[in-house]
Amino acid sequence: MSFYGARGFWALGQRDNAEMTVQRVLILEDSFIIAMEAEEILRLVGVEEVEIASNVEQAVNAIQSTRFDFALLDVNLGESMSFGFARLLAERGISFGFVSGYSDTADFPPDLRNVPLLSKPFDEAAMRIFVDKVTPRG
Repeated sequence: MSFYGARGFWALGQRDNAEMTVQRVLILEDSFIIAMEAEEILRLVGVEEVEIASNVEQAVNAIQSTRFDFALLDVNLGESMSFGFARLLAERGISFGFVSGYSDTADFPPDLRNVPLLSKPFDEAAMRIFVDKVTPRG
């Protein structure tokens, strides 16, 4: 099992003409504007429901009460980093990837360096590629 989840739920419209099968995505992002932009782009690529958490506490509460197919995690949440929450998602088998202004994962903890990374700023095309990496076919 990888540290970015064991499940693969996506079948992007660009891949074998299949439709996306993900229903619900969690966004952990402390910037409301970036979270809203990510939500809009996820909806463009076919995600039906998106929940936004602005801090780790909200994100933990969200995964305790709702099943998510995948999570998109901002690395730097101001006063904290999302690495601990990423490990919790991995333990629960929830796929995830990081979103960051950092251009690579070289400075991430060793166990999280191979997690897919979407660099800010991003657009729909970059999101489709990222989502494809985060949720391989199972």
